[in-house]
This record gives sequence, structure tokens and C-alpha cells, in this order.
Amino acid sequence: MKPARLIPAAALAAAMVLGGCSLLGGSRDPATIYAPLVSPSPDPAWPALDWQLSISRPEASRIVGTTRMAVRPEPGELQVYKGALWAKAPDEQLQDALLRELEASGKLHAVARQGSGMAADHRVELDLRRFDADYAGNPVPAATIEVGAMLLDNRDGRGVIASRTFTQAVPAAGTDVAQVSQAFGQALQAIAHDIAGWTLQSGAAAGTASRR
Repeated sequence: MKPARLIPAAALAAAMVLGGCSLLGGSRDPATIYAPLVSPSPDPAWPALDWQLSISRPEASRIVGTTRMAVRPEPGELQVYKGALWAKAPDEQLQDALLRELEASGKLHAVARQGSGMAADHRVELDLRRFDADYAGNPVPAATIEVGAMLLDNRDGRGVIASRTFTQAVPAAGTDVAQVSQAFGQALQAIAHDIAGWTLQSGAAAGTASRR
């Protein structure tokens, strides 16, 4: 079964350019707002680092960065669910999830969003490449997130410590938008966990001294 109530992504992009915040020619149809639940689950075995780490606001394309919920009903076809909005744009959701995961781990001296005013000696830069419900020929979509990550040393311009691409695809329990939103919560949690663990392990492998 294909998802109902879809809007072609090209039409959405045109509406965003021409109408600012209005949707598709000024439609005022009511929308349901979804806020996936993400609960941190840090690994106690992760190494501890004497770092102050900042997390950048992820880069994202116009379509990926919108609060509309993107879906791929067919390969190479991108649409959005009509009447469904994210409470926060996907790039904000990713930044929040990673920040909470690293805070909950207790493995850093300090961690904050870039621009918070903290003098971070290291930072994570993120490129959010995909955040869509992908059918991929299946009867139900999978919440699919793809992120490029770089860990950088801010001290004396020492540059990139490590880089990696992360992907998570969590099948939804059904085609209902609420079920798709729940799958995104699981995918966000999984990818935030993966990036947090990689950040700490890459820092330790680079020879940074532990504070414990």
C-alpha cells in the first residue's frame, strides 16, 4: 500500500520560495505536529575524555531541513505527508538527540551546542543528508536517516581527527504517519548513540588523555 495524502517535494519547494511560510498556495488545512521521543542510552564502556565539545547545527538541504515530513513512495521520488509537521526541523532533532546522548554519558568535561559561548577545544560537525520515510519497494516505509560526521580539534587549527558516514533505517509498524514518527524516534536514538560512541572512541584513539 502506498502512503496516502502526499505532496510532491517539487511543489513544496516552489511553495516555500513563493509563499514564505504558507503551504501550497496559502492552504490553511489543519496539521498534526509530531515530536518523536528519544531517550538517551549511553554505553558505560565508552571512554571518558577531558574535553569541552561543541556540536554544530547540522547542515541540511532545503527539503531535508523543513518541518514537513518527507517520504519516498518510489525509488527516486520524494514527496511529503500532507497535514503532518515535525515539531522541530530534522537538523534540530539530530543536534538535540546527540547533545542529550553525550550529556547522559557523563564522559566529557562539558558538551554544548556550537554558539553557546563555551570555549570548546573540540567540535563535531554534522551533515544531515537524509531524513525520510523510504518504502524501497516494501509494504511499509523505514525511517531512514543518513548523517556525515566530522570530529575536529579546535586547538591551533589541528584539523580533522576522524570522519564517518552513519545510516539508520528503522521499519515503521505500519503506514500511518504516527507509526512512521515512532520509527523516526527509534532511528534518531540509534544514530545519536552511534555518533556519540564514535566521537568518544575516536578521541581516545587519537591519544587524548582521559580524565578518569
